Amino acid sequence: MIQQLAAYCARDIRVANVSAAEDSASQRAVLMEKPDIVVGTPSRLLNHLQQDSLKLRDSLELLVMDEADLLFSFGFEEELKSLLCHLPRIYQAFLMSATFNEDVQTLKELVLHNPVTLKLQESQLPGPEQLQQFQVVCGAEEDKFLLLYALLKLSLVRGKSLLFVNTLERGYRLRLFLEQFSIPACVLNGELPLRSRCHIISQFNQGFYDCVIATDAEVLGAPVKGKRQGKGPKGNRASDLEAGVARGIDFHHVCAVLNFDLPPTPEAYVHRAGRTARANNPGVVLTFVLPTEQSQLGRIEELLGGENGAPALLPYQFRMEEIEGFRYRCRDAMRSVTKQAIREARLKEIKEELLHSERLKTYFEDNPRDLQLLRHDLPLHPAVVKPHLGHVSLPVPPALRGLVRPHRKRKKPSSKKVKVCPAPPALVAAVVSPTWFPVTPSAHTSEERGPNIWPNSWPQGQSQGLGLLPPHTCAFKTRRTGCLSCCRPGCRR
Repeated sequence: MIQQLAAYCARDIRVANVSAAEDSASQRAVLMEKPDIVVGTPSRLLNHLQQDSLKLRDSLELLVMDEADLLFSFGFEEELKSLLCHLPRIYQAFLMSATFNEDVQTLKELVLHNPVTLKLQESQLPGPEQLQQFQVVCGAEEDKFLLLYALLKLSLVRGKSLLFVNTLERGYRLRLFLEQFSIPACVLNGELPLRSRCHIISQFNQGFYDCVIATDAEVLGAPVKGKRQGKGPKGNRASDLEAGVARGIDFHHVCAVLNFDLPPTPEAYVHRAGRTARANNPGVVLTFVLPTEQSQLGRIEELLGGENGAPALLPYQFRMEEIEGFRYRCRDAMRSVTKQAIREARLKEIKEELLHSERLKTYFEDNPRDLQLLRHDLPLHPAVVKPHLGHVSLPVPPALRGLVRPHRKRKKPSSKKVKVCPAPPALVAAVVSPTWFPVTPSAHTSEERGPNIWPNSWPQGQSQGLGLLPPHTCAFKTRRTGCLSCCRPGCRR
């Protein structure tokens, strides 16, 4: 981000980024040019200071610590204390934090002297006219998979979307489940090499993928009371803690955030929802809630605090009986995704990404076009794959005919054009009306229109809500047999 800001004054302001896990020799050569701004993690900066490739005692003027509330939980406490010994006595320091917790207070006493606290008075999330927030209560875990399958297969989620889960294992379980129905998705995993993760984010921003499954608990590593992650000679570095997804990564044009698992804390919900509805763009957040998670949902609504006591998360009611016929297919797909299949999928992806990241590094540098062809949403196929599930067409409910487009394999976008989030909100069923009212075909006559669904002021034949169908178009046609099944009686076969 800093390099982009300084792009037009690169001759006057030189920026060095030493946060990447690259060869220290190449970074040392960059630091020898004495850049004006140095960006890096505490451990990387301390390493260069100890090797005398970076000297700050006589030249440091400003010290900025971003995401201050996460530095200690990431295991950088000892590095920060050692880093302060290499700094001059007089300098100006800034601490940036989204929340004010005990770690921020400790860091404030360690780094700052007589600080001035500046609190932004704006709301944590955009208003309801820009960000639509919904919650759907699922009776069981199986209903969550069935509902997500229907939303993606019927293209009720339009544009690019982020699926958040609480653990990495859940992320791969969800990806393998979607693979059974030929719905592509990729997992942003902290165990993957840094180059692979950056490539996934870059391709997602360019429009190569519509769906990315992300985790925040596994990657961010929530701190445990009484213990600091990272203490000891090596610390707890099983996964790359610098790969946080819920915060710190700039995703472009995210139309919808789907909380497949309820966030563990209200603050985590705010960080997840903040990935969409950015820069005056519309966005939608849909949260799946189980009956046992109502108390946790209440804490989230209490933090958001809707206007005039109104709930911040509107109910999103979906007629599950309309898709009840596909429950047994979801059960078959869920039974195919076993713990052994998840373990094999994670191992297979790590091996492939390591191969692409290391052995083909120089090749991709010489052939950047081939790097664009490298995809991360290809099927892993560690589970028993049933090819017929990918060709099953989900019947469109009567109330949604003409408004939805069943899921199709997306075309590769042009390298010159970037697909932007469409103007309509992402969740068609949720944005037009928070309640889904399927109606019968006979409701097209003005005499049989109900007052709750069909206001008399609406012009007949104009699509104003989910209950009002567009002009008749037959949804099932083939070249030879003509109309096989129609949404209205009296249609010529």
